[in-house]
Amino acid sequence: MINRMILQTRQVVLVPPGPDESGSGAGGSPAPPSSNRYFQLWRALTLAGIVLALTPGALGAANFTATLDADTVAVGETVTLTLRFEGGQPRSIPSLPDIPNLQVVPGSTEHSIILVNGQTSVAFSQTFSLTPTQPGEYRIPALTAEINGQTCASQPVALKVVKPGAAASVPAGDQLAFFKLIVPKKEIYLGEVFQVEFRVYVREGVANAENILESFDRYGGCPLKAEGFSVLKTAHMQHRQARSGNVAYYVATLVTALTPVKTGPLTLGSMDVPLTLQLPSGNRRPDRFDPFGMFQQFEEKHVSLTADPESLTALALPKDNVPSNFNGAVGNYTLTVSAGPTNVTVGDPVTVKIQISGHGALDALALPAQTAWRDFKTYPPTTKVDTTDALGLDGTKTFEQVVVPQSAEITALPAVSFSFFDSDRKSYRTLSQAAVPLLVKPGASAAAPTVAATSHPAQDNAPQSQDIVDIKQRMGTLAQLGPPLVQQPWFLALQGVPVLAWLSAVIWRRRAENLANNPHLRRQRQVAQLVRDGQEELRRLAADNKSEEFFATLFHLLQEQLGERLDLPASAITEAVLQEHLRPRGAPETILTPLQELFQTCNLVRYAPIKTSQELAAIIPKFEGVMRELRQLKL
Repeated sequence: MINRMILQTRQVVLVPPGPDESGSGAGGSPAPPSSNRYFQLWRALTLAGIVLALTPGALGAANFTATLDADTVAVGETVTLTLRFEGGQPRSIPSLPDIPNLQVVPGSTEHSIILVNGQTSVAFSQTFSLTPTQPGEYRIPALTAEINGQTCASQPVALKVVKPGAAASVPAGDQLAFFKLIVPKKEIYLGEVFQVEFRVYVREGVANAENILESFDRYGGCPLKAEGFSVLKTAHMQHRQARSGNVAYYVATLVTALTPVKTGPLTLGSMDVPLTLQLPSGNRRPDRFDPFGMFQQFEEKHVSLTADPESLTALALPKDNVPSNFNGAVGNYTLTVSAGPTNVTVGDPVTVKIQISGHGALDALALPAQTAWRDFKTYPPTTKVDTTDALGLDGTKTFEQVVVPQSAEITALPAVSFSFFDSDRKSYRTLSQAAVPLLVKPGASAAAPTVAATSHPAQDNAPQSQDIVDIKQRMGTLAQLGPPLVQQPWFLALQGVPVLAWLSAVIWRRRAENLANNPHLRRQRQVAQLVRDGQEELRRLAADNKSEEFFATLFHLLQEQLGERLDLPASAITEAVLQEHLRPRGAPETILTPLQELFQTCNLVRYAPIKTSQELAAIIPKFEGVMRELRQLKL
């Protein structure tokens, strides 16, 4: 069992008490609350020092790290830089260099003592508030600090600052809440993977701000309207505080990985969300149940939020200077190759390990054909992806491939090459590793083993062997033979089984090929099965009174069915498709009205959940009726 205790204190400036702030005031009055707080903090610091001094192994290995609570911000927003020192107290806090257009304000210092099974580790943290005044990319270099005689260095960190959107141009003090899209750049290439941040800002002072941000944390879909893009994955970032103008906001961030699937101008938008904001009431009326005003009263304000759309341009990959082994990889990568064993015999396997590390669509990476390996027999590689971020865009993809040398004249495994398009440099790049030396010995053919015959001495009384066997004089028991198999009906029927099996396989293959060549029909069948299973799931969730899971499943089924009918990605389906796609195609109001009610119910239930199973069960027949009419609708 591991016993773990963490003692954390925050460093403040202690001001000696003046004449009126001593242990007792005039007439022996008790000390003011501020003096009590100073005494309690001083006692905590003293206790921490005693525990640190008396515990053996108090100082662990020194370590120094620098982290930002956000990698991308807009001009005027504040991001927090944290310098963390582990294993002891630094001799001095390193100062940040002067970086043009970046305002730096020192923050607080925190001390932590962690006890694990009698071993103590100490951590110190210093924060800085960084506020950029111009867009661009800022780089905070590696910093050094001396911790218990050891010199430690942090890793450099990068901060990307983008221009403020239209939402930021509105005076922040007039906005209780707003949405914002952060797009890293305006031009992207076909197949390039990039991240878009969807941020929810709620002003400090809104009573239900925490509940609003938590509701977005529970949102499992993609909040973007991304027609023309393929949505890969969405992840949630940690809540933080930021300033926009002179007003502080609580911020929740959803990060989505996208890649364009067509060229030309594209637009990114966000979903429309109605919110109810609770504000402290300024006009407090006397209440006979609360005559002293102990309970805070609130006023509700209803708002509908959406982020301003962002325009992007998707560019086609250049057609000039395309490497011969380019297979569509876009990003920024490095290549390492190793092989072993290197001392083998002809026909022995050699395992080649190829690692491609960097930023991009790692899951989609494929190893190009290595034409120089013509003297080897190759087998399909096995792959493994190790990612270091929540979206799976940074990390390493490992290919392990077995090759077998076919000749003793081979002296090396030819160089491995990999080509990709570098979207930052806007050019193709080819990575290559040097050839791996091999020692291949010729295979030896084993001689057939010689078996020595054991000689036995001749027996004097051995019987003479008979060369001719007597003819059998009696025929023995006779049995009646039936008709031959060729005349048996069951045998003739059995001959038709392979023919029927072959015909069945041909029919099944034809159907499989037709289904493979008709993605619309394949998707239609998959969605039909998904909706049937989903209806059973809705009944189960309604019976169990699981409101959140019920409406999440309902919203997902609506997305899948509408996406199949309109030939759109399911993640791009929102309430807006009713007006943008269904109504222009002549869909009747008998379908549009209940569909709109279902979407609105799914959106509103996050803030006013349905409580009873009966209410949930009443929605299912309405949903099933809409699904039947939608499947029969000719679009």
